[in-house]
Amino acid sequence: MHMSDPHWGLPDPVTQADLYADIPVKRGVAWIVDAIIVFLLTLLILPFTAFTGLFFYPALWLFVSFVYRVMTITNGSGTLGMRLMSVELRTWRGERFGFGDAMLHTLLYTACVSFLVPQLVSIVMMLTTARAQGLHDLALGTAAINRSR
Repeated sequence: MHMSDPHWGLPDPVTQADLYADIPVKRGVAWIVDAIIVFLLTLLILPFTAFTGLFFYPALWLFVSFVYRVMTITNGSGTLGMRLMSVELRTWRGERFGFGDAMLHTLLYTACVSFLVPQLVSIVMMLTTARAQGLHDLALGTAAINRSR
C-alpha cells in the first residue's frame, strides 16, 4: 500500500482476504448480541428511574447504547458482541481504537442507525465493499477485521 491511499494502514483486502472473511455476517451477529446486552442494561436501569424511563425509553436506549459502545470499543477495539465473534475495529492507520476513535465511530454509527436510509446504505456497503465497511466506517476510514490469533 502507498501512503497516498486513504486506507494505507488497513490490511489489503486482496492479499489479506482472510482478515475480511465473513465480516458482514459476524458484524450482523455481533449487532444482535449487542442489542440484547443494551436491552438488558436498560432493563437494569429502569427501576433506578422509578420506571419513568419507560416514557423516554428510546432516548434511554440511545444513551445506554452510546455509552456501552464507547466504553467497550475503547477498552477492546470492539463491542462485546464483536469480541464474541472475533472481530475488532481498526483505524485507517491500522491501529486499535482509542477513546477518540471510539467516540467518533459511535457518533457516526448512532447517526446512521437513527435513520432508515443511512442504515440501509451501510448494510449494502458492508455486503459489497472490499473491506466490508459501513457508511460510518468509510467516512472515518476504519474497518472491522477478524482478530488475529
